[in-house]
Amino acid sequence: MMIKAVIFDIDNTLYSYDENHIYGMEALAVYCRDSFGITTDEMQACYRKAGRIMTDRIGTDTAAIHSRMLRMQCMLELLEQPLFPHARNMYHAYWDTFIQHIQSNPGILEFMKELKKRKIRIGIGTDMTAYVQYRKLEAIGVTSYIDFIVTSEEAGVEKPHYHFFDICVEKAGVRPEECAFIGDNVKKDIEGAWESGLKGIWYTQEKEPPEHRYFPTIRSFRGIDVDEFLK
Repeated sequence: MMIKAVIFDIDNTLYSYDENHIYGMEALAVYCRDSFGITTDEMQACYRKAGRIMTDRIGTDTAAIHSRMLRMQCMLELLEQPLFPHARNMYHAYWDTFIQHIQSNPGILEFMKELKKRKIRIGIGTDMTAYVQYRKLEAIGVTSYIDFIVTSEEAGVEKPHYHFFDICVEKAGVRPEECAFIGDNVKKDIEGAWESGLKGIWYTQEKEPPEHRYFPTIRSFRGIDVDEFLK
Protein backbone atom coordinates (compact mmCIF):
# COMPACT_ATOMS: atom_id res chain seq x y z
CA MET A 1 0.00 0.00 0.00
CA MET A 2 1.54 3.30 -1.12
CA ILE A 3 1.81 6.08 1.44
CA LYS A 4 -0.27 9.12 0.45
CA ALA A 5 0.07 11.24 3.61
CA VAL A 6 2.95 11.72 6.04
CA ILE A 7 2.20 13.13 9.49
CA PHE A 8 4.97 14.46 11.72
CA ASP A 9 5.21 14.97 15.44
CA ILE A 10 6.92 18.30 16.28
CA ASP A 11 8.87 18.17 19.54
CA ASN A 12 12.11 16.16 19.31
CA THR A 13 11.14 15.20 15.77
CA LEU A 14 11.30 18.35 13.65
CA TYR A 15 13.73 20.02 16.08
CA SER A 16 15.33 19.35 19.48
CA TYR A 17 12.89 20.21 22.25
CA ASP A 18 15.37 19.17 24.93
CA GLU A 19 18.05 21.63 23.80
CA ASN A 20 15.66 24.55 23.49
CA HIS A 21 14.01 23.84 26.83
CA ILE A 22 17.39 24.52 28.43
CA TYR A 23 17.52 27.97 26.80
CA GLY A 24 13.98 28.72 27.94
CA MET A 25 14.71 27.67 31.51
CA GLU A 26 17.86 29.79 31.61
CA ALA A 27 15.84 32.86 30.60
CA LEU A 28 13.18 32.03 33.19
CA ALA A 29 15.88 31.70 35.87
CA VAL A 30 17.23 35.17 35.04
CA TYR A 31 13.75 36.68 35.26
CA CYS A 32 13.03 35.02 38.61
CA ARG A 33 16.41 36.05 40.00
CA ASP A 34 15.95 39.68 38.97
CA SER A 35 12.29 39.89 40.00
CA PHE A 36 12.13 37.72 43.13
CA GLY A 37 15.73 37.29 44.27
CA ILE A 38 15.67 33.48 44.04
CA THR A 39 18.42 31.20 42.77
CA THR A 40 18.30 28.98 39.71
CA ASP A 41 17.98 25.90 41.94
CA GLU A 42 15.07 27.47 43.81
CA MET A 43 13.37 28.39 40.55
CA GLN A 44 13.78 24.88 39.16
CA ALA A 45 12.42 23.31 42.35
CA CYS A 46 9.41 25.62 42.18
CA TYR A 47 8.91 24.80 38.49
CA ARG A 48 8.90 21.06 39.23
CA LYS A 49 6.53 21.45 42.18
CA ALA A 50 4.16 23.52 40.05
CA GLY A 51 4.22 20.72 37.48
CA ARG A 52 3.22 18.15 40.10
CA ILE A 53 0.37 20.36 41.30
CA MET A 54 -0.86 20.80 37.72
CA THR A 55 -0.82 17.04 37.17
CA ASP A 56 -2.90 16.50 40.31
CA ARG A 57 -5.40 19.16 39.24
CA ILE A 58 -5.58 18.58 35.49
CA GLY A 59 -4.39 15.04 34.82
CA THR A 60 -2.07 14.14 31.97
CA ASP A 61 -4.41 13.43 29.04
CA THR A 62 -5.04 17.03 28.08
CA ALA A 63 -3.18 19.83 26.30
CA ALA A 64 -3.59 22.08 29.35
CA ILE A 65 -0.94 20.07 31.21
CA HIS A 66 1.64 21.61 28.84
CA SER A 67 0.48 25.21 29.33
CA ARG A 68 3.40 27.35 30.45
CA MET A 69 0.99 30.12 31.38
CA LEU A 70 -0.68 27.82 33.90
CA ARG A 71 2.75 26.65 35.08
CA MET A 72 3.90 30.24 35.64
CA GLN A 73 0.65 31.05 37.43
CA CYS A 74 1.16 28.10 39.76
CA MET A 75 4.79 29.07 40.38
CA LEU A 76 3.76 32.59 41.38
CA GLU A 77 1.15 31.21 43.75
CA LEU A 78 3.82 29.05 45.38
CA LEU A 79 6.22 32.01 45.58
CA GLU A 80 3.43 34.25 46.92
CA GLN A 81 4.16 36.79 44.21
CA PRO A 82 1.63 38.86 42.22
CA LEU A 83 0.27 37.29 39.04
CA PHE A 84 0.37 40.60 37.19
CA PRO A 85 2.58 41.38 35.37
CA HIS A 86 4.77 38.39 36.18
CA ALA A 87 2.80 35.43 34.78
CA ARG A 88 2.78 36.80 31.25
CA ASN A 89 6.34 38.09 31.51
CA MET A 90 7.60 34.69 32.69
CA TYR A 91 5.66 32.96 29.91
CA HIS A 92 7.33 35.14 27.30
CA ALA A 93 10.77 34.89 28.91
CA TYR A 94 10.56 31.12 28.52
CA TRP A 95 8.86 30.72 25.15
CA ASP A 96 10.38 33.68 23.30
CA THR A 97 13.88 32.52 24.21
CA PHE A 98 13.03 28.89 23.46
CA ILE A 99 11.67 29.70 20.00
CA GLN A 100 14.45 32.16 19.19
CA HIS A 101 16.96 29.28 19.35
CA ILE A 102 14.98 26.70 17.34
CA GLN A 103 16.76 25.06 14.42
CA SER A 104 15.22 22.38 12.23
CA ASN A 105 16.67 18.90 12.47
CA PRO A 106 19.09 18.18 9.60
CA GLY A 107 17.39 17.02 6.42
CA ILE A 108 13.79 17.67 7.43
CA LEU A 109 13.23 20.59 5.04
CA GLU A 110 14.65 18.64 2.11
CA PHE A 111 12.57 15.58 3.02
CA MET A 112 9.34 17.59 3.12
CA LYS A 113 10.24 19.28 -0.16
CA GLU A 114 10.65 15.91 -1.86
CA LEU A 115 7.35 14.69 -0.42
CA LYS A 116 5.53 17.73 -1.81
CA LYS A 117 7.09 17.16 -5.23
CA ARG A 118 5.34 13.78 -5.19
CA LYS A 119 2.03 15.38 -4.13
CA ILE A 120 2.10 13.70 -0.72
CA ARG A 121 -0.09 15.38 1.88
CA ILE A 122 1.93 16.54 4.88
CA GLY A 123 0.38 16.88 8.31
CA ILE A 124 1.37 17.66 11.88
CA GLY A 125 0.16 15.56 14.81
CA THR A 126 1.26 17.04 18.12
CA ASP A 127 0.42 17.24 21.78
CA MET A 128 0.44 20.67 23.47
CA THR A 129 -1.54 23.84 22.82
CA ALA A 130 -2.02 25.06 19.27
CA TYR A 131 -0.69 28.61 19.53
CA VAL A 132 2.81 27.77 20.68
CA GLN A 133 3.05 24.85 18.25
CA TYR A 134 2.22 27.21 15.38
CA ARG A 135 5.03 29.49 16.57
CA LYS A 136 7.44 26.57 16.58
CA LEU A 137 6.50 25.53 13.05
CA GLU A 138 7.09 29.07 11.82
CA ALA A 139 10.52 29.12 13.50
CA ILE A 140 11.43 25.71 12.08
CA GLY A 141 10.59 26.96 8.58
CA VAL A 142 8.22 24.22 7.40
CA THR A 143 4.93 26.11 7.15
CA SER A 144 4.85 26.19 3.34
CA TYR A 145 4.84 22.37 3.24
CA ILE A 146 2.06 21.70 5.76
CA ASP A 147 -1.47 20.81 4.64
CA PHE A 148 -3.11 20.18 8.01
CA ILE A 149 -2.46 20.22 11.76
CA VAL A 150 -3.92 18.22 14.64
CA THR A 151 -3.11 19.25 18.21
CA SER A 152 -4.20 17.58 21.42
CA GLU A 153 -5.89 20.87 22.29
CA GLU A 154 -8.18 20.37 19.29
CA ALA A 155 -8.61 16.63 19.78
CA GLY A 156 -9.41 16.92 23.48
CA VAL A 157 -7.05 14.01 24.20
CA GLU A 158 -3.33 13.38 23.97
CA LYS A 159 -1.54 10.75 21.93
CA PRO A 160 -1.75 7.73 21.93
CA HIS A 161 -5.56 8.00 22.20
CA TYR A 162 -7.25 6.59 19.11
CA HIS A 163 -9.44 9.72 18.75
CA PHE A 164 -6.34 11.82 18.10
CA PHE A 165 -5.24 9.56 15.25
CA ASP A 166 -8.78 9.33 13.87
CA ILE A 167 -8.73 13.11 13.41
CA CYS A 168 -5.33 12.86 11.70
CA VAL A 169 -6.73 10.35 9.20
CA GLU A 170 -9.87 12.42 8.66
CA LYS A 171 -7.83 15.51 7.82
CA ALA A 172 -5.40 13.55 5.66
CA GLY A 173 -8.32 12.46 3.49
CA VAL A 174 -6.90 8.98 2.86
CA ARG A 175 -7.23 5.57 4.47
CA PRO A 176 -5.34 4.90 7.73
CA GLU A 177 -3.01 2.39 6.07
CA GLU A 178 -2.05 5.10 3.56
CA CYS A 179 -0.77 7.37 6.37
CA ALA A 180 2.73 7.32 7.85
CA PHE A 181 3.16 8.89 11.28
CA ILE A 182 6.72 9.88 12.24
CA GLY A 183 7.63 10.67 15.84
CA ASP A 184 10.23 10.22 18.55
CA ASN A 185 8.04 8.73 21.29
CA VAL A 186 7.50 4.99 20.93
CA LYS A 187 4.39 4.76 23.12
CA LYS A 188 2.67 7.97 22.07
CA ASP A 189 3.62 8.26 18.41
CA ILE A 190 4.53 4.82 17.14
CA GLU A 191 2.42 2.36 19.10
CA GLY A 192 -0.48 4.82 19.06
CA ALA A 193 -0.28 5.11 15.28
CA TRP A 194 -0.09 1.35 14.66
CA GLU A 195 -2.99 0.65 17.01
CA SER A 196 -5.09 3.12 15.00
CA GLY A 197 -4.15 1.57 11.65
CA LEU A 198 -1.45 4.05 10.57
CA LYS A 199 2.14 3.16 9.76
CA GLY A 200 4.12 4.39 12.77
CA ILE A 201 7.78 5.19 12.07
CA TRP A 202 10.15 5.84 14.95
CA TYR A 203 12.55 8.76 14.53
CA THR A 204 15.50 7.83 16.75
CA GLN A 205 17.08 11.31 16.84
CA GLU A 206 20.33 10.33 15.12
CA LYS A 207 20.80 7.38 17.51
CA GLU A 208 21.30 3.79 16.43
CA PRO A 209 17.98 1.95 16.89
CA PRO A 210 17.92 -1.23 18.98
CA GLU A 211 18.37 -4.49 17.10
CA HIS A 212 15.13 -6.00 18.37
CA ARG A 213 12.37 -3.67 17.22
CA TYR A 214 8.99 -4.39 15.73
CA PHE A 215 8.38 -1.20 13.76
CA PRO A 216 10.28 0.76 11.09
CA THR A 217 12.75 3.46 12.10
CA ILE A 218 14.37 6.60 10.73
CA ARG A 219 17.68 7.52 12.28
CA SER A 220 18.12 10.73 10.28
CA PHE A 221 16.09 12.72 7.77
CA ARG A 222 19.19 13.21 5.65
CA GLY A 223 19.53 11.15 2.49
CA ILE A 224 16.17 9.35 2.69
CA ASP A 225 15.20 7.47 -0.48
CA VAL A 226 11.75 9.05 -0.70
CA ASP A 227 10.38 6.70 -3.35
CA GLU A 228 11.40 3.68 -1.28
CA PHE A 229 9.98 5.30 1.86
CA LEU A 230 6.56 5.71 0.23
CA LYS A 231 6.23 2.05 -0.78
